[in-house]
Amino acid sequence: MDARHEAGHDELNGGGICFQGGPHLFSFDLLLDAVVIGVLLGCFYAAVSLGLSVSFGLLDVPHVAHPAFLVLAAYAVFFLNEYYGIDPLLAGLLITPLFFLFGLAAYRLYYETFEKRGTDAGVRGIAFFFGVAFIIEVLIILQFGVDQRSVTASYIGKAWRIGDMRIPFRLVVAFVVAAALTILLTLYLSRTFMGRAIRAVAQDQEALRLMGANPIRIKQWAFGIATAVLGIAGALLIIVAPVDPTLDRTYIGRTFCVVVMAGLGSMTGTLVAGIILGVAETIVLTLFGASWAPAISFGMLLGILAVRPQGLFGRRS
Repeated sequence: MDARHEAGHDELNGGGICFQGGPHLFSFDLLLDAVVIGVLLGCFYAAVSLGLSVSFGLLDVPHVAHPAFLVLAAYAVFFLNEYYGIDPLLAGLLITPLFFLFGLAAYRLYYETFEKRGTDAGVRGIAFFFGVAFIIEVLIILQFGVDQRSVTASYIGKAWRIGDMRIPFRLVVAFVVAAALTILLTLYLSRTFMGRAIRAVAQDQEALRLMGANPIRIKQWAFGIATAVLGIAGALLIIVAPVDPTLDRTYIGRTFCVVVMAGLGSMTGTLVAGIILGVAETIVLTLFGASWAPAISFGMLLGILAVRPQGLFGRRS
């Protein structure tokens, strides 16, 4: 984690487990603490990656603006909490419909401008989403400034003590919400006609047309769902730690690492991959210090692409 964001994490700082870093402080108890906190932190990583698992994994949309959408949702939650006193999780639920509509509009603009124009849409689409991410970052800075923002809630700053271990409530909240989102998305994609159509749209659009379905509308609907999930994910982001307008640059590596490691489009795989990344980050942070942590996600991403490019839960083509 970068130094700014790390400072806000209770599990890494005064409110939770204090990891000083360095081999001379290593002990089994410290390693156990790192694993437990890593599992909880990994579930948070899974929650903020689920939308990307749909948009990039299932729809093949180069959605590099996903972390920027995530930070935008976090600032919307901050606004509702700061000025109206609304609980962050409730604020996340309230903005979910708005982000669904935002996702519908964003995909339609992407489709009309890039996707329907030919085979190089992916390359040009990356430039499009990078531009969107930059615009979002600038708008956030103009509205809220460059300072970090945080929210208040009864469960923020508190922790469970189990022996000498302190488990921050905020990470427990992330764990529960991530599990719930994973279950809901998995059921929706596997038990409903629209969900099965979303899974099929990137594989055989002609078959969907023969069934009377419009592939473009299905992809637009799916992108709306992927963006709506960010309402809750953004709430978790600002619950776990303070946010700033440039935080999307930190999470672009983590979210893509989780999705690629899971296997494109695997919801349960996203949860497992998030836990693997979270445990790896906390162990490295414990043993070697915070300066190494940001490199973990990119290193794991390169490793999984080299060894198993279809991901842990993906199938070979």
